[in-house]
Amino acid sequence: MSFQAYLNAIEDKTGLTPRALLEIAQQKGYDAPSVEAGEILDWLKDEYGLGRGHGMALVHVIKKGPDIGTKHVGTTGAHSDESETLWLDGRATKPLL
Repeated sequence: MSFQAYLNAIEDKTGLTPRALLEIAQQKGYDAPSVEAGEILDWLKDEYGLGRGHGMALVHVIKKGPDIGTKHVGTTGAHSDESETLWLDGRATKPLL
């Protein structure tokens, strides 16, 4: 599953865009340098029923922003992403390429 596919699945499951979840996380202080991934994962599981894989995708966005490495960008296969910047505003607002 691509990084973007994880975020799309999170939107389907929670009804919230990744950006909305990022904003909630920031309001709660989960973006602070001292907050560890496990604390964020617990919050995402308790509040939204997200498992570890989906949760870690959001942890990355919360702690590091929407940019990802280029390792899988433009490759073929299950982990291929089309861009090194993740789309956080929901599938309905994503421009067509």
